Amino acid sequence: MTVQRAAGFRNGIDVRVRLRTGVPSADVTFDGAWWPRSRDLGAELPELIAALDTLGVRVERFTYPVEAWEHQVQRKVTVAGRTVRTGAFRSMDPQLVSLVVEGDRRIDLLVVPPEADALTGVRALRMAGLREDSSSPQRVLAAAGSRPRPEVVPITGVRAG
Repeated sequence: MTVQRAAGFRNGIDVRVRLRTGVPSADVTFDGAWWPRSRDLGAELPELIAALDTLGVRVERFTYPVEAWEHQVQRKVTVAGRTVRTGAFRSMDPQLVSLVVEGDRRIDLLVVPPEADALTGVRALRMAGLREDSSSPQRVLAAAGSRPRPEVVPITGVRAG
């Protein structure tokens, strides 16, 4: 599958991906954050790879938790003439994706839920980019105000008045 897309904007703000600054540390759970527009990985992954290319990060392999995405991708995805290998795993944290760059360097990205509102998404990206923060993905998303997919709870016993 060959895909070429222009970098996109959500609500007028480019909020696709953010990496931590400085030297990678073993104390942090993840190395940045990504805010996809949907849970369709086939549509989102090429844009992520292209956005990381503009930051000087050349992705060679992309792995993801299979349960977190509505659509999986092929084992090899071609973006701008370059092939990236992919893999889906059931044992991965559903709030992270992993990249292999520069041959052997691993980068883990927190996935901000696509259904997050603009303020929550921007906060999560900013917080995930802080070098000194060693919070878990769950804590960053909670602090940013993110909520899981909404649950509809039926209201019983309520009368119209």
